[in-house]
Amino acid sequence: MRAVVTGGAGFLGSHLVDRLVKEGWEVVIIDNLITGSTENIAQHAGDNRVKFIKQDVTEFLFIEGPVDFIFHFASPASPVDFVRFPIPVLKVGALGTHKALGLAKAKGSKFMLASTSEVYGDPLVSPQSETYWGNVNPIGPRGVYDEAKRYAEAMTMAYHNFHGLDTRIVRFFNTYGPRMRLDDGRVVPNFIKQAILGEPLTVYGDGSHTRSFGYYDDILEAVWRLANTQFFEPVNIGTTEERTVLQFAKLVIQITGSKSEIQHLDAAIDDPKQRKPDLTRANRLLDWHPTTSTEEGLRKSIDYFRQKLNTSAS
Repeated sequence: MRAVVTGGAGFLGSHLVDRLVKEGWEVVIIDNLITGSTENIAQHAGDNRVKFIKQDVTEFLFIEGPVDFIFHFASPASPVDFVRFPIPVLKVGALGTHKALGLAKAKGSKFMLASTSEVYGDPLVSPQSETYWGNVNPIGPRGVYDEAKRYAEAMTMAYHNFHGLDTRIVRFFNTYGPRMRLDDGRVVPNFIKQAILGEPLTVYGDGSHTRSFGYYDDILEAVWRLANTQFFEPVNIGTTEERTVLQFAKLVIQITGSKSEIQHLDAAIDDPKQRKPDLTRANRLLDWHPTTSTEEGLRKSIDYFRQKLNTSAS
């Protein structure tokens, strides 16, 4: 089997590459490194089963030879990135998805879109099921990502319905783990970095908004199982272990043994008040349940960030 992974040098994409190689696949990685890093795929250097192409996926994609599966995981995914790279975020969701789907059509390959819980916006229902249409502000600061992913889902379904393309859509909920960037800006790397350095943990608003954090290893097991189905409608992947952001900050301080305090900042614009997936579809379809507790996943992530911070300081 031979796969193309767009965004394969990013956090989740690089872990997917590892999994595919472990399963005996050949992999072509396409990444422009706007938020990815070759450090994430350095373990495959010299392996002739893995090829890296530095390219923006919004440009024409040309891959020699057969391709069995395309995993479209390319996109900046942090609120910090939405401010820094608003146009690239929109382009990778629209033009990048179009180019990736076009390649899948030309090669006769299967296709998976990495979508997000952000398609639900600031939800008015909880937990969020795949049938919920969302509550999105299209012109707010998060709108570039929310609408890019909603458009990408619509484009994927259009290729499935009109061209008969074999597609899948996975909606990720707050995935975390090793290889997240130190400057990522999302809750997990922010809190861990601040706690290790003894800095205040910055909580936006009163911290009562909730998140359901899924460890990457569990999440990719679900991705692998979904890839081996023929189910084409969206599937939520995450964990129902819901915590407030304030509770999560206190947990990070506890596990790191940090002396950091918590600092409250102004609430972020359009920051969702609740994030909790309805996993009924994933449980039934994939016979899948996350097995890594938040505490265990955090300990592994903290070990990684300590190493990264020590390396950057030396």
